[in-house]
Amino acid sequence: MIPFLNLKEINLRHEDAIMANMKSFLNSGWYILGEQVKAFESEFASYCGTTYCLGVANGLDALELIIRAYEIGSGDEVIVPSNTYIASILSISANGATPVLVEPNLLTYNLDPEKIEEYITPNTKAIMVVHLYGQACNMEPIKHIAEKYSLKIIEDCAQAHGAVYKDYKVGALGDAAAFSFYPGKNLGALGDAGAITTSDEKLYDTLHALRNYGSQKKYENIFKGYNSRLDEIQAPILSTKLKYLDQDNEYRRTIADFYLTNIKNEHIVLPSVEEGPLSHVWHVFVIRTLDRTHFINYMSDNGIQTMIHYPIPPHKQEAYKEWKDLKLPISEKIHSEILSLPISPVLNMADAKRIVEVVNEYKPH
Repeated sequence: MIPFLNLKEINLRHEDAIMANMKSFLNSGWYILGEQVKAFESEFASYCGTTYCLGVANGLDALELIIRAYEIGSGDEVIVPSNTYIASILSISANGATPVLVEPNLLTYNLDPEKIEEYITPNTKAIMVVHLYGQACNMEPIKHIAEKYSLKIIEDCAQAHGAVYKDYKVGALGDAAAFSFYPGKNLGALGDAGAITTSDEKLYDTLHALRNYGSQKKYENIFKGYNSRLDEIQAPILSTKLKYLDQDNEYRRTIADFYLTNIKNEHIVLPSVEEGPLSHVWHVFVIRTLDRTHFINYMSDNGIQTMIHYPIPPHKQEAYKEWKDLKLPISEKIHSEILSLPISPVLNMADAKRIVEVVNEYKPH
């Protein structure tokens, strides 16, 4: 079986460095918000092109903290793509604000700038862009809209580490950005981890306190804060893997280009790249087909594991049953047809060729 993602092989490439980091971590005697976290924060801010980075516990916390720090809450609205992973939406709800779902572009799966303005009201405070599946959003028109209505831009970069839009990396395209370092991400920790990037000094100072019980100085609490800190043990692992992120992303592009060039099946809709080759880091390679269940079983019978990102749109989740009558046809179509083929820095070309052969031979019922 060709696995969808071989995390063990991905991480064993860095075994020696990880084990050395573990020894250094144990010998340091400092296990929370120490020098390793500070070092990674500096490296990641520099990588993204921002002034600041704060390590937090996970990507959902990163989004939630940004919204909290901007004092977006009850009575406020945040525009968010309707086909995102539910974490984007949960972060808005958790702050008491209202998520306003806007349909994506069917070709790129990212927020459609042409649809945003009709959803803006006097209560709108921010636009959350999600660089879904690894492709940077079309930010120029979104920035114009944000400036026109004095809105904050919050980036959800959980799937797009290293993606580039017009010479700027994601994480530096809005007012603040949230990253997840969940193990399966392009830059993944060995457990949960996340970060926030920004060049807004006031926001940084607020977030610096919020992530640590609302405290800048021990036992003095200026906010009703959180306990959301990047683990010291994860920071050096991320620092090690960050050195190889661009190289890994480039290999993902090689696999993606091979798929795009060689998959030729009228029953398969391939992904589109909107803003140039560096805009996409191919966290997942998403295709669409009408009889998805049949295709998944066909691939499995031929020794290839696939995944669905994601099978149920947020407005059809039980958690948001208040939206059960909401009609979002583009999102519903996407979620009923998408699935992801294997792609990773350790997928060899022989397996990629086998995947192409099997996909090209597929015939629906």
